[in-house]
Amino acid sequence: MVVRKASSWMTSPSGAEGDYLPGTMLPPLISLLTDFGLTDTYVGQMKAAILRVAPHARLVDLTHAVPAQDVRAGAFLLWSAVEAFAEGSLHLAVVDPGVGSARRAVAVRSHRGDVLVGPDNGLLVPALLLLGGLADAVELNDPAWWGPRRSRTFHGRDLFAPVVGHLAAGVPLEKLGRRLERLETPFTFPEPREEGGGSALVGEVLHVDTYGNLITNLPVARLPARFDVQVGDRLVPGAPLAHYQAVAPGELLSLGGSTGLLEVSVRDGDAARVLGVGRGTRVRVAARG
Repeated sequence: MVVRKASSWMTSPSGAEGDYLPGTMLPPLISLLTDFGLTDTYVGQMKAAILRVAPHARLVDLTHAVPAQDVRAGAFLLWSAVEAFAEGSLHLAVVDPGVGSARRAVAVRSHRGDVLVGPDNGLLVPALLLLGGLADAVELNDPAWWGPRRSRTFHGRDLFAPVVGHLAAGVPLEKLGRRLERLETPFTFPEPREEGGGSALVGEVLHVDTYGNLITNLPVARLPARFDVQVGDRLVPGAPLAHYQAVAPGELLSLGGSTGLLEVSVRDGDAARVLGVGRGTRVRVAARG
């Protein structure tokens, strides 16, 4: 049996544009994703900087628990969430180990009409591709749109948040800085590869969620109807199941997750702990006869 092929799992066709949600007079939703945590006041300060410019802004916290300085983890979490938002939404993402350096600060519009704001370090790229790819981009190099404070270590508050506030208030993207043709960091997730003449697909664990579920880079749409999954040196038999209750408590299972990617789980348990694996672990799916 040959593994079915499909286009890249990070892309989907779409197209829209506008400063307000289509068919409404509401300002766009603004999603927030950072590695700031909630112990310090950084998240609150960033929100205050947005609301100072756009008092009626509508803010949605995606997560502030991205592992510190882990751009790849932040990119996956942003990618996994953006399609839940209406077309024309704003997304502010700050996982920025290069803050204050020569790395560029950018705002980019997707072909779907969404605007993503953050560092040009690859963080925004997978989500941008999912939303149709790059339509417009600017470098946020005009201090007129920044906040009154200008630290070199907190661009989330002093640069990105005020810019997002101006966008929410209706300032056109093109006014915010120098036009860019492309981003400097063409970051993408690793693509699965075929083995055994197309009878197997090899990928890896991209993310371990709160429950210990292993989320892979293997799109369910590319998998055969019946297969076995090997995670590291452990075999998880059987085709993907519809839900966790399909096996007994404590048993391993594979299933299609909410992202459309294959997941390996333990019913009422933690697959990452049970298997002793984590992000980057090799995952191999082989067709069953």
